[in-house]
Amino acid sequence: MLNIVFYFQVHQPYRLKHFNVLDINKSSSLFDDNANKAIMQKVANKCYLPTNRLLLDIIKKFDGKFKIAYSITGTAIEQFKLYSPEVLESFKELVATGHVELIGETYYHSLSFLYDHNEFLDQVQMHKDLLKSEFNYVPETFRNTELIYQDRLSDIVYEIEGFKTILTEGVDRILDWRSPLYAYKNYSKSLNLLLKYYKLSDDIAFRFSNREWPEFPLTVDKFVNWIDHLTLSEKENHNQFLNLFMDYETFGEHQWAETGIFDFMKHLPQEVLKMKHLGFITPKETPDFANYQQESISFPEPVSWADEERDLSAWLENDMQKNAIETLYELLPRIKQHGDENLLEQARKLTTSDHFYYMCTKYFQDGDVHKYFSPYDSPDQAYIYYINALADLEEKLN
Repeated sequence: MLNIVFYFQVHQPYRLKHFNVLDINKSSSLFDDNANKAIMQKVANKCYLPTNRLLLDIIKKFDGKFKIAYSITGTAIEQFKLYSPEVLESFKELVATGHVELIGETYYHSLSFLYDHNEFLDQVQMHKDLLKSEFNYVPETFRNTELIYQDRLSDIVYEIEGFKTILTEGVDRILDWRSPLYAYKNYSKSLNLLLKYYKLSDDIAFRFSNREWPEFPLTVDKFVNWIDHLTLSEKENHNQFLNLFMDYETFGEHQWAETGIFDFMKHLPQEVLKMKHLGFITPKETPDFANYQQESISFPEPVSWADEERDLSAWLENDMQKNAIETLYELLPRIKQHGDENLLEQARKLTTSDHFYYMCTKYFQDGDVHKYFSPYDSPDQAYIYYINALADLEEKLN
């Protein structure tokens, strides 16, 4: 049997003000509340509310045979409460069905694992506490920011009580001859490891409305036929797992309603469930369905789900990015030692990975996805505002 694992990342960062040198130590807040409110309410109306309604209807229609999983960052939940509380209520209604899994991660969608393990553990615990308080939910599956993963991450996560499964990218250079359609173990065989099937995931998330794509338009029948053909590779009756991982904002925001994305999602479960050898499960259920000895895979170097390289270069390639993040993690212990909770909260909002993503220069001239997501005119502008914000925190600390 082939089990489809739908996982959606739900995240909104706090965007910085256009923070100039003259603003240092003259503002109580670093963040652009007007922009954050406007963007949250826009995405709520285009994506979160209509998609939540749609998926809730599908779950009820198929009496739990359709299942999904979310990771929802702490910064997203905070902004739901501030700017669109009905979104949070709609997620709670989904979780209450019993057929939705919530996944643990860092509260601030940060890169802290790479720089400060204690801060990483603090943010993971903060997120666990948030899921418990808002949803009365204890996560069993973990995913690091942007699916960043390597062997030593699994060692740290294994020490955190409760996590049994980790999600990451099905990177070709790691898989080699293996297929991402199976459940694996981490290198030490202590945790279940699920790998994103990036081709079919990205067909929905990135190529769905691309009229230059040879497979355009992507119909439900075509997609289900592709899924069905994946099962032909399995000769030993081993259960397979098609891990479709993507940003939740795919629905209605990155792929507008006019593209037909909602109709596609509405009819996909029905066509899948017509086939007895296809179904849906959540990540935490996969160990129960892995009817074989799971092979262990080693990830000696970090991977992610970003760009074609699937490495860390989206956030840490150029000198601006490196200088910004190194300055932040040098300042953070001093702020903690100082004991000012307001300063610490602002600094942690600056750990969010998006700030470094905005500084990416890899393909900026080509108008790529980095430029699409950035609220700034250029990577240089994003860097200047960020460094000025750090200078503001340091002035207040002193």
